Amino acid sequence: MQSLAQAWLIYRLTGSPFLLGLVEFVSRAPILAIGLLGGLLADRWPRRRVMIATQTLSLLQAGAMAALTLSGHITVGWILALATLLGIINALDIPVRQAFMTDLVPRAAIPSAIGLNSSAFNTARIVGPSLAGFLVVTAGEGLCFLLNALSFLVLLACLLAMRIEQTARPAPMDAFAFLAEGLRYAWQTPHVRALLALITVLSVAGMPYATLLPVFAGDILQAGPHGLGVLMAATGVGALAGALRLARRGTVRGLGTAIAAAVTLFGCGLLAIAASTTLWISIPALVAIGFGMVTGLAGTNTLLQSLAPDPLRGRVMSLYAMVSLGLATFGSLLAGVGATYIGTPLTVAIGGLATLLSAAIFWKALPGIRRHVRETRLLPPEELAPQ
Repeated sequence: MQSLAQAWLIYRLTGSPFLLGLVEFVSRAPILAIGLLGGLLADRWPRRRVMIATQTLSLLQAGAMAALTLSGHITVGWILALATLLGIINALDIPVRQAFMTDLVPRAAIPSAIGLNSSAFNTARIVGPSLAGFLVVTAGEGLCFLLNALSFLVLLACLLAMRIEQTARPAPMDAFAFLAEGLRYAWQTPHVRALLALITVLSVAGMPYATLLPVFAGDILQAGPHGLGVLMAATGVGALAGALRLARRGTVRGLGTAIAAAVTLFGCGLLAIAASTTLWISIPALVAIGFGMVTGLAGTNTLLQSLAPDPLRGRVMSLYAMVSLGLATFGSLLAGVGATYIGTPLTVAIGGLATLLSAAIFWKALPGIRRHVRETRLLPPEELAPQ
């Protein structure tokens, strides 16, 4: 709800696609700048305690957005400042939250757990934007921000109710050596390197389409904020379908092929929405985009967490967050610039072509990745059979 309301608010105040991209940039740039610090916290501090702190800060940020908007004092400067603050909070929270999942379930249940987590998130992506579109029209953006602030009370109550057995955390003398160990593992491990490279391309070229959805809804489709809610909900429907399918897997066998196919579908969906001029073509295109995007992202998350050594998991997930969210800052900024100078449809079409190219390269690399996993015995014997 906050994402849609914030995007529509900045577009209503300015009518600028560039500022849409800039807000997305400042909200994600801290993830790229200090994301590794979140990985360090995840591997050295109790993850539940860190999450309690970050969720409290997120509550305060959403509360400030609500207060300023409802009182009529919101400005572009305040939006940019608070979006930057949220980016800093998320840079610390996301690696911890991703790694925290493995504290809750056995290692064998990681694929289902990540799929269920993604299912819950994408259910909210269906309900939230639709409700936000209605509330923006009837009551304004401020109510969306207020409801978001109140929702963090539920998150904090859940975290406080958990009883997690604390495991020993490594405590190296030098934090820089600790971070360097994670970077060295990622660079020297073929499957980690290939998966992070794929997500890098998606983040820069593919996922920034979402930054331009208000332009599609307002200028191209003439559908207004309610139409924007429908478009975002359509993405959520596809994303939920992909997440539920992943939750049913129970194994990572064949997941590399599924990721490559999903990224191909993602690229085709981007080309379709770039060519669309009607809501009824855009909706199924966005369903395909949501399915392909979440299957690719959650599938990559699953493989990285399933194959990562326990002591390195937080740092690996901080790298995943940096490329999947942090690098998207540049994609969002480029999308805003591209939409301003060459048009929104052509910008999204270029992203679709780059996404298809990355899928083809990853598909070609799959045999080598499978061979490495078998040779290093990173999975149980029953999952190491040739596929």
